[in-house]
Order: sequence, then C-alpha cells, then structure tokens
Amino acid sequence: MGQILLMDAFVNLFCMTKYLWICAVSALLQQCSYSQSSTKNKVMSDNEKKDAIEGKNPVYSHTDSSKVVMSDEEWKKILPKDVYYIARQKGTERPWSSQFENSQEIGTYYCAVCGNPLFKSDTKFESGCGWPSFYEPITKGSIIYAPDNTHGMQRTEVMCGRCKSHLGHVFDDGPPPTGLRYCINGVVLDFDKAKEAEKSYNENKKNDQ
Repeated sequence: MGQILLMDAFVNLFCMTKYLWICAVSALLQQCSYSQSSTKNKVMSDNEKKDAIEGKNPVYSHTDSSKVVMSDEEWKKILPKDVYYIARQKGTERPWSSQFENSQEIGTYYCAVCGNPLFKSDTKFESGCGWPSFYEPITKGSIIYAPDNTHGMQRTEVMCGRCKSHLGHVFDDGPPPTGLRYCINGVVLDFDKAKEAEKSYNENKKNDQ
C-alpha cells in the first residue's frame, strides 16, 4: 500500500513538473512573439509617419501659417496611429523612447501633424526627464496654452498654434533665459536639419572616407 502511495506521489510530482516546464516555455515564446511584433509595428509606424509628411497629409506645410480646423475623424484618416494618439487624444509616449531625446543635431523642430515650426535646436537642452525639452518656442504664436487638471495635477498643456494638436506640457523649472521647460512628446515632432549643418556634415563624412 505504501509503495502504491509513493508511486502515485511520484507520478503527480512528475506531471506537475512537466506542466510547469510547458508553461515556462509557452510564456517565453509569447514574450519573443510580443517583442518581434512590437519591433515590426514600430517600423510600420515610422513608415506611416514618413508617408504622412511626404504627401498623405494635405495640410502639412512648413510655410503655411493659416489655422487648420479639422474633426478628429478627419485627422484619424490621415495621421499615423501613434501620432493621432498623442496629438488628438492627448496621450503620452514612454519616457526615453523618442529618437529626439538625446539628439544634438542643428535644425528646426516642426509639428508632425501640420508642419508648423515649433522650436529651434539651439533652445533644446538635456533635462533628464525622458522627453525632448526646450526652453523657448520659435515664436509666441507657435504654441498655445491651456490649463490641465487631469490625473490630480495642475499643469499647463502646450498645443500647436496652427492645428491645436497636443504636444506636451510646460513647467517653470527650465534654464535661463526663460526659466521654462517645454516637455514635448517626440512622436509629434518632425525635424529638419539645417542646410549648412547638413552640408558640413556630408562634407566631413566624405573627407573621413
């Protein structure tokens, strides 16, 4: 009788160990699939954004300063999903996920939704907050402001002065001369490298070869 009970216990232990092993392998495979899926989606998102900037978006312009008034349904048809989420649904990207967070290139940052000039690169600074930060917009009209009391906090929202898309928030802990920190989601930024800087970069790259 004792041997039968011992055998049953051994079989149960073996089955439980096998079950746990299968669960662990399954979880690992799911994690791999999720990582690959995330990477693929990110590439597609970048392509969508590029497509929108190059012609899919009829209101995108670096020179047209006329106000843009469109419904969210209209924006949803022409904007990449990540841009729409941040710009029109007031979302927030993950900290330290923006390609512009540590960028030191010389040029101009534009609204990725409508092309409105927002910030010069020489007003960008390292704030350590995880999002691209600037201490001053190009013009007073580049940005518009609104109180934001969501999530139990009192903040000041910043939006594009042309299309009223959500960009981020502004805080009063920035460097001189303004003392302001415009904390901006990189997803809703488009960047154009300064022509002279680009020419110098290409020449230096050519000389190094």
